[in-house]
Amino acid sequence: MGSTGKKPYFGMTGFMLNVWVSVACTTAMTLFGYDQGVFGGIIITDNFLETMGNPDADLQGTIVSLYDIGCFFGAMATFLFGEYFGRRKTFIIGIIVMSIGAVLQTTAFGVAHMIVARLITGLGNGINTATAPVWQSETSKASMRGKLIVFSMIMNIAGFSLSNWMTYGFSFLSGSISWRFPIAFQLVFSVILICTVPWLPESPRWLLAHGYEEEGVIVLVALEGGSATAKDPKIVDQKLEILEAVRIEQETSPSWSDIFHGRTGDTGMIQRLLLGAGTQWMQQLVGINVTSYYLPLVLQNSVGLSNTLARLLAACNSVSYLVFSFAGLVLIERAGRRKLMMWGAAGQCVCYILIAGLLSQADGSERGSRFGAGATTFFFVYYLFFGICWQGVPWLYPVEINSLAMRTKGAALATGSNWISNYIVVQATPPGIQNLGWKFYLIWMTFNAMFVPLVWLLYPETANRHLEDIDKLYRENKSMVFVVGNKEAVQTERPERFVEADRERERLAMMEQEGNGSHGLDEERRGNLKGQNLKGDEEEVEHVEDRS
Repeated sequence: MGSTGKKPYFGMTGFMLNVWVSVACTTAMTLFGYDQGVFGGIIITDNFLETMGNPDADLQGTIVSLYDIGCFFGAMATFLFGEYFGRRKTFIIGIIVMSIGAVLQTTAFGVAHMIVARLITGLGNGINTATAPVWQSETSKASMRGKLIVFSMIMNIAGFSLSNWMTYGFSFLSGSISWRFPIAFQLVFSVILICTVPWLPESPRWLLAHGYEEEGVIVLVALEGGSATAKDPKIVDQKLEILEAVRIEQETSPSWSDIFHGRTGDTGMIQRLLLGAGTQWMQQLVGINVTSYYLPLVLQNSVGLSNTLARLLAACNSVSYLVFSFAGLVLIERAGRRKLMMWGAAGQCVCYILIAGLLSQADGSERGSRFGAGATTFFFVYYLFFGICWQGVPWLYPVEINSLAMRTKGAALATGSNWISNYIVVQATPPGIQNLGWKFYLIWMTFNAMFVPLVWLLYPETANRHLEDIDKLYRENKSMVFVVGNKEAVQTERPERFVEADRERERLAMMEQEGNGSHGLDEERRGNLKGQNLKGDEEEVEHVEDRS
C-alpha cells in the first residue's frame, strides 16, 4: 500500500474519508430509490406501452416485479460469495451488473428484452443493497451507525422523488425519449459510484477477519484520522475488539443445518431470526409498494385523474414523503422501534379505510370527483406515516435483534424476505386494481390492522440497548414469545440494571488498570474484557465465566 510513495485515499483520513465512504453508500441507496420509482411514471407512458405491444395488467405487473426477483438473487449471491470477494470488490461487481442492466433497459424494443434487462438490473441492485449497509456499518463509528443507516433510507426516498419529477418532466416530450432518458439517467449514479468506490478503503473488519492484519490496521488508522498510529491504544483496542468478535462469530455461529434442526441452545435464536425477517415482510405488506411503483397508475386508474395530473401529484407527494421522513431520524431513538411500528401501522390502516371508502363513491361524476380528491389526500397522508415510522425501522431491527453470531445470517434472511415480499406486492397490484377496484385497498387495510397487535405482543424494544442487553433478555426469559408484561422488554429507556452493570465493569477495569501500573491491561486481557461485552450466545458466556 505504501510502496509507490503515494498516500492512500488521496491523502484523506478521518472525517473526510468517512464522508466519502458515506457518499458511496448513500449514492447506492439513492440509486435504489430512483430505480424503484422510475417505472411508476414509465408504465403509463404511451410510447412505452406501444413499444412493449400494449401489455395487459398482468404482463405490466410481471415486467415491473421481475426486477425484485433479480434483487432477491443478487442479495443471495452476496450472502454466498460476498464474504469471499470483500465489501469493496462485491460493490464494484454490483455497480457494473446494474449498469449493464440500465443500458439494456434503455435500449429495449420488446417485452422479452425488457424483462431480461429488469432481471439484470435487479441482480446488480440486490448486490449493492446487501453490501452498502454492511460496508458502511463496518467503516463508521459505532455512535453514528444507526443514524447513517436511517439517513441512507432517507436518500433512498430522495432518489424516489427525483425519479417522479424526472418522469413527470419528460412526459411532455413525445417519442421514446420520454421513457428512455429517465431510465438511462440512473447511469449518472453508476458513474459516481465507479469513480469513488475503487479508491476507498476495504472494510477493516473484513481485512482482519481474513488474515490481512497489517492492511486492516492501516485502514483503522486512516478512518481514525488525526495523528493516530498503529500503536495508539485506541487503534489497538479496535483491532482486538474486531478480532475477538470474529473469533466469537466463528466459534458460536451455527450452520443453517443447525438452525433448521433447532440446535441453537436457549438463546431465542430462531425466534429472533423470524422477528427480524418479519419486519421486512411487514414493511411490504403495509402496502408501500402498491404506491411506490404504481402511484401514477393508481391515481389514474383508481382515482380517475388525467395522465399529466397523476404524474404531477405523484411527484409532489414524493417531496412531502422526503421532507417528513426526516422526522424518523429524530424519533427513531426517542419513540423507539415498537411505538413507531405500531403508530405507523395504525395510521396507515386509517388511511386505507378512508381511501377505500372514498374511492367506492368516486363514480366519475362531478360529485364523485370530490371523493376522488379526498382519496388522493389520504394517499399523501399514508406516505407521511410510512416515511416517519416504517421507512427505517425494518432495516435496523434485524441487525439489532440478532446476536453477534447471527447478525450476517439474520441480515441475509431479512434482505431476502424484503425482495420476495416486494415481488408479491408489485406483481399483484395492477391486476388487483383492475379486478377489485376500491376493494383492493381493503387488503392493505387488513394487514396494517393486524400488525398493530402483532408488534405489541411479540416485538421487544431494541432502541437504546446494547447487543448484549438483547442476548441477556432472551437468556433470562428462555420461553419468552409474548413480550407484553415484561417491562424490560418493552420500555424505550435502557433498563437501569444494565447501565449499572456497565458502570461496575468500567470501575473494575479502571481498578485493574491502576493495579497494573502501566498502560492498562495487556493485549490478551484487554481482548478478553472486550470479548465479555461482545458475547451474545449462552455457550460463550458460560465459557467466559469458567475461564474467569
